Formats: sequence, C-alpha cells, structure tokens
Amino acid sequence: MCENHKVDGPRIVALDSMHRRDVVRRLWAGTMLLGVAGTTGGCESAAELFTPADADLIPMAAQAWQETKQQTPISKDARANQRLQTVGHKIASVANVPGAQWEFVVFDSEEKNAFCLPGGKVGFYKGLLDFADNDDQVAAVLGHEVGHVVLRHAAKRIGQETLTSVVIQGGGALVGSQVQMSSESLNMVMAAAGAGAQVGVLLPFSRSNETDADRIGVDYMKQVGYDVKQAVRLWEKMGSASSDRPQEWMSTHPNPESRVADLKRYITEKGYATF
Repeated sequence: MCENHKVDGPRIVALDSMHRRDVVRRLWAGTMLLGVAGTTGGCESAAELFTPADADLIPMAAQAWQETKQQTPISKDARANQRLQTVGHKIASVANVPGAQWEFVVFDSEEKNAFCLPGGKVGFYKGLLDFADNDDQVAAVLGHEVGHVVLRHAAKRIGQETLTSVVIQGGGALVGSQVQMSSESLNMVMAAAGAGAQVGVLLPFSRSNETDADRIGVDYMKQVGYDVKQAVRLWEKMGSASSDRPQEWMSTHPNPESRVADLKRYITEKGYATF
C-alpha cells in the first residue's frame, strides 16, 4: 500500500476510537515501495508510554487481515502461492516471534508491493512476485516484512505518532494561554508545528524503521542460505523501475539508492559477502 505524502499534522491515536481504515494504514508498516537520523533515545523512551501492546494490536490486525482477504482478490496461481509459502516459512523459521500464526498470501494485483500485519500476516502482491528475478529476491522482501513484525514497528509507529501529537497539542495549549493571538493565528502555528514534526520526527522515524527491517531481513536470508547480494540487486531493480518518487526527506521510505548503499555497507561489515 502506498502512503500519501501530504504533510499533515499528527493526531492522537486512540485504539478504541480509531477508524478501522486508520488502523490498517498504521498496521501496514511493511510496505515495500515509496521510496536527522532516527529519534533520540529520550524520545523513544517517552514514545514507549504510548506504544500499544501486541495483545491489543493483534486482534485488530487479524480483523483487518480477514477484511483485506475478502476485499482483495487472492491469486489462484498455485505455483506463485507455493513459491511464497516455501520462502516465507523458511524466513519465519529463524525469526523469533512467540505465538505468531504466520500466513503468507499472494494477492492478485500488478502492484509491486508487500505488507505485513502484527501477528504474522504477510500480503505479497503478484506484481512484485513476478518482478523478482529469483527466490532470493523474494526472500529479501519477506525478510524485510518479517523484520517489521519482529521489531514491532507498527506498535512503535503508533506510539511515536501519539507522543508527537500530545507534545504538539500540549504546546499549543501552553502558547494559547501565554500569548495573546487569534484562534486563526494559533491554528496556523499548530499547523506549522505539525508539518515540522512530520518532516523532522515522524518521517525520519519511519525511514529508520525501513532501514532496520532491510538489515534484519538480510540476517534472515543469510541464516537460511539465500544469496544476500540479491537484496541489493532487488533494490537496484526497484530504483530502475520506479519513477516520480518524492524526495527522500518527504518520504516514509529511504530511496532505492540509499537502500542499496546501506545494504552493501551492512553486508560487507557483517562479512556476509563482498562487492
């Protein structure tokens, strides 16, 4: 699923009142396409206070998964489904996700994309499966998706968005009580703060998550015997095939060139392969 790149002000995320579409948008942490360091330790610690537990997210993810399967055609290509199952279960076998009920589904769409949901539900679009040159590249995608689940990126994303919203709204209330300005002016200040937080905090946080998932995905590939160089090749292909991308600083994902450079560096430093 492609994210909307408009810079909107963040909103407080309340799980009990969140519209299901918003839940799905946040839970699909592992989208492959699109595409200041990460947040500081102090911000991460504060965000943990607003990060929901897996026990809260997994039932919502399961419901969203069932609805997705009802609303999106599932591929009837037996060979494609078997391919995804085989590679997916190999990757999942080395991931430490207690209680995960892994499910890998090929959706009948030409979109070059994939996503994950907490609890081990992975959607893989037929367009991306056909785009991959070999099972090693499929493993690179699946390692990335499984990495999102292991690292709890969906929950952390909700926590970071909520913390950011609380800080902005609290700051707005303080400014409104201390500085005389019209409601229109205050709204403009709040909108500017929201845009700044999106570009300066939330988007870098998301890009950092993507890099972490790329790296742990390569670890999983290596553990089960896939060629880690194919993760680099996949992103080189992605870069050649994609166009009309937003600038990286405005995106939830690093651009393909950044991913290629980071993966080459990481793979070399780990001693997995040389380029």
